[in-house]
Amino acid sequence: MKQNIGTVNALIRITGGLTLLAWSTAKMSWEKPSGQQLIWSMVGAMKVAEGMTRYCPMTDMLGLEQK
Repeated sequence: MKQNIGTVNALIRITGGLTLLAWSTAKMSWEKPSGQQLIWSMVGAMKVAEGMTRYCPMTDMLGLEQK
């Protein structure tokens, strides 16, 4: 797997992903978990993983490499 996003982009993805993950899990702790909140937590976890590996499947699919 080749890295296809830059360092700043990776840090933004990690920060945004952790924010989204924290928000969705906090919301699920106060209310009964709904499907929408589970999807938001999965999206947040996916963004954290993309930032940590510096690989984005959509960027690869579209052929848009950033460095």
